[in-house]
Amino acid sequence: MFAVIVNSVAIVLGTLIGLFLRKGIPKGISDALMQGLGVCTVVIGIQGAVQEQNILVMIVSVVLGIFLGEATDLDGRVNRFAERAASRFSGGGDGAKIAHAFVASCLIMNVGAMVIVGSLNAGLQGDFAMLYTKSLLDFIAGIMMAAVMGVGVMGSAGFTLVFQGGIVLLANYIAPYLSGAAIAELNSTGCLIILALGLNMVGITKLKVINYLPALVVVPFLTAIVERF
Repeated sequence: MFAVIVNSVAIVLGTLIGLFLRKGIPKGISDALMQGLGVCTVVIGIQGAVQEQNILVMIVSVVLGIFLGEATDLDGRVNRFAERAASRFSGGGDGAKIAHAFVASCLIMNVGAMVIVGSLNAGLQGDFAMLYTKSLLDFIAGIMMAAVMGVGVMGSAGFTLVFQGGIVLLANYIAPYLSGAAIAELNSTGCLIILALGLNMVGITKLKVINYLPALVVVPFLTAIVERF
């Protein structure tokens, strides 16, 4: 768990530095940087999504994920929670921006084979090298994203602690269900969601990306079924 804590602290420190830098950035430049970050996010999403090995798994997972997200109004719940938090701590009006920054940073920092494999290596073998490498990357990403998107990036530190920490602690139980194929499908589907996020950041679409997230829960089960039959 120590490596996971290091990763979370790295995100917090990076975010604090980014928030400090944000104060000196004019709004026009900040908006331009947001679009630039969006373009980079689109590229990251495309690079990962095109590595898809079983397009049927991705399609069914995304369809089921969106159905679950819409049925439970996941996007609305997250945004309302963020709005209440913003109202309590900063006078309100920033809920949507905080929710967007939170979801964007969580996806960018926690989607990918490095997260899952690194956490499994830490839990099963006591090998923390990959998570330490990820900590450095997240520190840099935290600076850039917080400087552009604001305080919502800080929330990804807590998500990282819970998500990666959960994989590390439950590695012995999770590993049998995370085959190489499942990890690859999770990466590809996650990158598809990152692509959708990037399109929103650029201003091309207004997709409810949060409602896509249940697809990541569906992927391992669907992959297991496909592998079995």
